[in-house]
Amino acid sequence: QLQLVESGGRLVQPGGSLRLSCVASGFTSDVYAVGWFRQAPGKEREGVSWISTAQAAFYATSVMGRAIISMSTIGATSTVYLELDNLRVEDNGTYYCAAAITGYYRSLDPATFGTWGRGTQGTVSA
Repeated sequence: QLQLVESGGRLVQPGGSLRLSCVASGFTSDVYAVGWFRQAPGKEREGVSWISTAQAAFYATSVMGRAIISMSTIGATSTVYLELDNLRVEDNGTYYCAAAITGYYRSLDPATFGTWGRGTQGTVSA
């Protein structure tokens, strides 16, 4: 059974960095990609980035040039990292990772991702 667990969220000052991890166990060939999303209080969940099992990557405009996503896989466990630099207050939120089990993930629409982690809180504040 596919399970995802996020970690790495913390309090950071503006201009600082976050390195988030998503451990996906029970990873199978049914998974097309893993995405990172975030949700600020009172706002809708938004896509941040995805990486495919072929190592292609995509970034939302809001983090373009400030984010790097990577994936490493050992057996049935994949770890997906998201490094986000030059943090801004608008980067605040709970960060979630999710697995796409269809090929419709490229738009970063949360509805196209099926299995979700519980999230990790990233707070950007002076």
